[in-house]
Amino acid sequence: MKERGIFLTQQVTEQQQDMQASIDQERLVQQVAKELSLSLKQVRTTIGLLDEGNTIPFIARYRKEMTGELDENQLRDIEERTAYLRNLEERKSEVIRIIMEQEKLTPELEASIRQAVKLQEVEDLYRPYRQKRKTRASVAKEKGLEPLADWILSQPKQGSPVVEAEQYLQPDLGVNTAEEAIQGAMDIIAESISDEAATRAWVRKYTMDHGMMVSEAKAKDAESVYEMYYNYREAAKKMPSHRILAMNRGEREDILKVSLEVEAEPIHRYIASRWIQGRSVTEDLLRAAIEDAYKRLIAPSIEREVRGELTEKGEQQAISIFSANLRSLLLQPPVKGQVVLGVDPAYRTGCKLAVIDDTGKLLEVAVTYPTPPNNKKVEAERKFNELIDRYSVTLIVIGNGTASRETEQFVAEVIAGRKDKKMAYLIVNEAGASVYSASKLAQEEFPDLDVAERSAVSIARRLQDPLAELVKIEPKAIGVGQYQHDVSQKHLDESLKGVVESAVNHVGVDVNTASPSLLAYVSGVNATTAKNIVKYREQTGRFMNRKQLQKVPRLGAKTYEQCIGFMRIMEGEHPLDSTPIHPESYEVVNRLFALLGVDFSQLGSKELAAHLASLDPEELAARLEVGVPTLRDILDSLQRPGRDPREELPLPIFRTDVLKIEDLTPGMELQGTVRNVIDFGAFVDIGIKNDGLVHISQLSEGYVKHPMDVVSVGDNVTVWVLQVDLKKGRVGLTMRKSQAPAVNTEQV
Repeated sequence: MKERGIFLTQQVTEQQQDMQASIDQERLVQQVAKELSLSLKQVRTTIGLLDEGNTIPFIARYRKEMTGELDENQLRDIEERTAYLRNLEERKSEVIRIIMEQEKLTPELEASIRQAVKLQEVEDLYRPYRQKRKTRASVAKEKGLEPLADWILSQPKQGSPVVEAEQYLQPDLGVNTAEEAIQGAMDIIAESISDEAATRAWVRKYTMDHGMMVSEAKAKDAESVYEMYYNYREAAKKMPSHRILAMNRGEREDILKVSLEVEAEPIHRYIASRWIQGRSVTEDLLRAAIEDAYKRLIAPSIEREVRGELTEKGEQQAISIFSANLRSLLLQPPVKGQVVLGVDPAYRTGCKLAVIDDTGKLLEVAVTYPTPPNNKKVEAERKFNELIDRYSVTLIVIGNGTASRETEQFVAEVIAGRKDKKMAYLIVNEAGASVYSASKLAQEEFPDLDVAERSAVSIARRLQDPLAELVKIEPKAIGVGQYQHDVSQKHLDESLKGVVESAVNHVGVDVNTASPSLLAYVSGVNATTAKNIVKYREQTGRFMNRKQLQKVPRLGAKTYEQCIGFMRIMEGEHPLDSTPIHPESYEVVNRLFALLGVDFSQLGSKELAAHLASLDPEELAARLEVGVPTLRDILDSLQRPGRDPREELPLPIFRTDVLKIEDLTPGMELQGTVRNVIDFGAFVDIGIKNDGLVHISQLSEGYVKHPMDVVSVGDNVTVWVLQVDLKKGRVGLTMRKSQAPAVNTEQV
């Protein structure tokens, strides 16, 4: 009977735990839905799909009916907020357990903890119960002064604090005078005030709303990039992210002294309104304790917390910008059908050359020395022409690193000296090429090449297929952001990995040509499975249908479900294997074709594409018993089988002649390529040594909230020269034709 009683008790406890977990889960769903302005069903379904092990690209593409067509960004928001709130629930449970073990948990306190929606709220409530190191208050308590503190807090109308304090003199413990006793009691009161959750929450908000970020130079006459912050003040609440991070960096480099200033008097008044009930004999002592609590205990920690919150805001914005720029860069259109001569420019060690064919295969490497200090231009020109003629090179690609503009000048001269004028060149962002070329992956791919030669290959391939090449590089090494080295590297890595994964799955992967690096970013596939796919391909030959992937070791049923829609098999046994249509929908296509009276031999024809485009998805979905979003995607895929979505974007600008900053005059119209987008504008490559800046105010005739609303990395844009600073090598540009200065024709 006793054992049965224990069993029933355990059952009841488990049922209570399950019930509490269910309540917590529903509260989480409601909170996420409220924060993100989504329906409860969308959030509940998405969390369920994620918990089942489905990836975000898979859910976004193939579970649209279930989520109400949420896009990847919305799904990631749900994932991030769910993870945060689940961690929050774990912390709540831990805090409740600790306070309960101290036998200090009240129903009101437990309710407050459970209802908290931010980690900071939980920590504020936990603060009075947290194990503290030795403090002035704890020392005073050890001396037996807590009852005196309680007496002062009782705010008696009569009596004398000195007379009361004399009851607590203990010379053996260091309490020799009434003044020392009172001071100890006030230390206890100050800590109690500092620990009160409501007070801290109010002071934190007031500081954020009314505080001023202030910076000054530690050495006022020193020159640095932080000169605008040598005597700077700005409302904390209004500070843009890039200025927050710039101040932080200047402080970290010991150039700036940064502080957060806020008027103390209103804070004193607020705290007094919570702790002082009216006139009493201890009022002055309480006011002194309040001032001490704020100055010594509350203000320093609140300043750290507010600055931490501002920094987190700045980091989120910096990561967001880097992520958006990276996605644009990854999705740059591939330049096909070109035999490319890649050039990794340098001074002393010479320019490394690599010729690759139109499939990316390496044909030859070489080195030339056309730049200072060697200046062997004649020999270099001979080598360039020799490689161009031998392999019928159609395009030269130059990395934008050290000596790139001198190399560009030399290449322009080589092109000008050739009889065939079809040759052109292009400068590409080589960020991360050195990281790749020194990696284990590059060593395995090109064991016989040195680091710089591998770099030249990577630079050439970046033009032919930017995505396939850039996935070999650690995402944060691709420099298309601002302050990426100043942010949480863990959060940056997580965000950028998601961006690369999204881009790879958006484009799709040719399973018969993809590298392990590319395959590892496919939905559901990890690095081990990616290597197994390539190994299986090498051992058995090219894949002829998607089902063959089920034979790859470690590629189980769940992985197959998640990845297969993003895997492409070109010229395989089944026509749909080259499309984004998931095998689970092949039967829908069969019913559709039977209904239309067409067969797979017509796939890819203009006639079938036109016919499919004319259909009404909603009416057809009902007849085929399939969801409208899924059918819409199927129809789109059938109209353009094998389509690469990047091909719809404009190709990069090819050049044949070099432009110098001295050639520029205000008002000149130029074509350029956006290289980087940041909070305050965009940097545009117009063919000179340094990219020109289009300030946010010059991006459009209308109001621009953020530069990314107007331009993206890789965009080809028309700009006009606003001003030229030859001394600093800076060029100001505008995309507003109305702001372009009149060209000085005499100067031109």
